[in-house]
Amino acid sequence: QGQLVESGGGLVLPGGSLRLSCAASGLTLSSYNMGWFRQAPGKEREVVAAISRSDGRKYYADSVKGRFTISRDNAKNTVYLQMSSLKPEETAVYYCAAGRRDWLGVRLYEYDYWGQGTQVTVSL
Repeated sequence: QGQLVESGGGLVLPGGSLRLSCAASGLTLSSYNMGWFRQAPGKEREVVAAISRSDGRKYYADSVKGRFTISRDNAKNTVYLQMSSLKPEETAVYYCAAGRRDWLGVRLYEYDYWGQGTQVTVSL
């Protein structure tokens, strides 16, 4: 059974940066579309970024374009989310997810495996 484990969350000042990692076991991430999602308290889970398994095409939510970067290291079977210029309203639990659709999905149901999440808190 495949598992995803996120790490790298924590407390950061507004305007600061963090890099999240998502390591897989039992899954070869190069065969999966990979997505990063986040869920703030009282809000629905939303897509942040995604990367295609076929051509490496990337998707970013409008709110993070130019500040976040998704990448993958197939040799390490790990996906990353580099976040910069973080804002307090981006405080949330961040989840990585893996899916096998033939298209790059941005909806929750298009992903089959989920990590347990890592907390990111942006605050003074």
